[in-house]
Formats: sequence, structure tokens, C-alpha cells
Amino acid sequence: MYQLGICGWILAIVCGIVVGMSKCGIPGMATLAVPLLASILPAKMATGALLPMLVAGDLIGALCFRRHADWRLLWKMIPMAFAGIFIGYLLLGCEWMNDQVIRYVIACIVLVLIVLNPFKDNLHAMVAGANDHRWQMWTMVVVFGVLTGLTTMLANAAGPVALIYLLAMRLPKDKFIGTNAWLFLVLNWIKVPFMIHRGMINGDSLIFNLKLLPSVVIGCGLGLLLSKSLSDNRFKRWMEILTAIAAIMLFF
Repeated sequence: MYQLGICGWILAIVCGIVVGMSKCGIPGMATLAVPLLASILPAKMATGALLPMLVAGDLIGALCFRRHADWRLLWKMIPMAFAGIFIGYLLLGCEWMNDQVIRYVIACIVLVLIVLNPFKDNLHAMVAGANDHRWQMWTMVVVFGVLTGLTTMLANAAGPVALIYLLAMRLPKDKFIGTNAWLFLVLNWIKVPFMIHRGMINGDSLIFNLKLLPSVVIGCGLGLLLSKSLSDNRFKRWMEILTAIAAIMLFF
């Protein structure tokens, strides 16, 4: 399964670099790794093989931006995301949940979120609003939290979901990166035992991950360099562009 040809290993290395860059400076790139790895491995196995790379990148990103996370947002999101992860775990056990269905489900969810993206200012008003909008705030937290957990469990494709939510919160660049890094550090570790139980992570996949670890580290360094060169406004524009590109790629 993990014995790749030259072209396959090149794509896998690129995938590792993309993962590293996404965790240490350019969060919108994470979902680009999903179709890259799925092009050389079956979708379910690609999901399991990608997770340890994401965890490694999460660790580096969380350490680099450990003082910049918005824990107020995280404490609201994580319990809802855990519920979504558990739902995804149950769905992965269904016979009809094959590779093609996973792709269609993720693609449809992301398409809806892209349509909603222009309304992120309204989302910010609802989530960060006064007490009289508290029911709207929790509705958005529940919806985006569960969708984040569900899509990350099914295909490691929660990037567009979480990014639209974080963009709506209008976080400064470093706090945006730090909050995203800590969110997925927690969620990806939660997913590990579920994926081991489903056979998506095993000894062979971990050896495959170890071979790609240097590319993840290189990607983290590149991400840090790029993030320092971007202003807050340019950073947000690039996040919007990369989120749209990543979402479109999920259809193919």
C-alpha cells in the first residue's frame, strides 16, 4: 500500500511540506494536502496516513505560537468538535461510507460554507455580539464546531470550516495562526485512537509518516518565513483565497 513510485513519493513529500506550511503560518494550505495524498492512496487510508503528519505539524505550530491562542474561542469550539468527531467515527463504520461517499459529503459541506463565506461579517456579529444575541452565538458555535469535528474525522478536511469561522472572528494574524494550531492539535490527538480502531493508522502507515517527517519540518520553516512577510490584511485575503481553492479541490 505504501510502496510508492518516484512520482508518488514526490507528491507525498510535497504533501508533507504543505502540511508544515499550513501549521506554522499559512493555515489555508492544510486542505490542499487532502487531495494530494488521496491521489496516491485510497481515501480512507490517505486520511489515516495524513493524520500523524498533521499532528507533527500541530506540535511545532502550537509551540511557535503558544502565546497567541484565543482560548475563549477554543473552549467553546472543542466540545462541539468532539461531538462531530464521534459522529464521523460512527459513520466510518457504515458499509455505505466508502471513499466516493466521503468525497461527496465533504465537498457538499464545503460548498455550502463557501456560499456562506461572504456573510462572515454577519457571522462575526452573531458570535461576538451582545447578550441579546447569545442564542445566535451558540447556534453558530454548535454548527461550526460539529462540522469541524465531522469533516476532520472523515477526511482531515476541516480547514475551510474552521477558517471561515476564525476569519469571522477577525483575529490578528498571530492569534489566528495560534488558535488554529491549538484547535487542531487537540482535535487531531482526539482522533488518533478512533483511527487506530478503524485500522486507518497502523505500523506500516507510521513508518510511511516517519519517512515524510523531514518534509513537514521544512514546511514549518517555510510557513514561518512566509507568515512574517504578510500584513494582517494580506494574510486574511490569502486565507480566503486558499480556503476557496482547497474547497474546490475536494470535488476532484
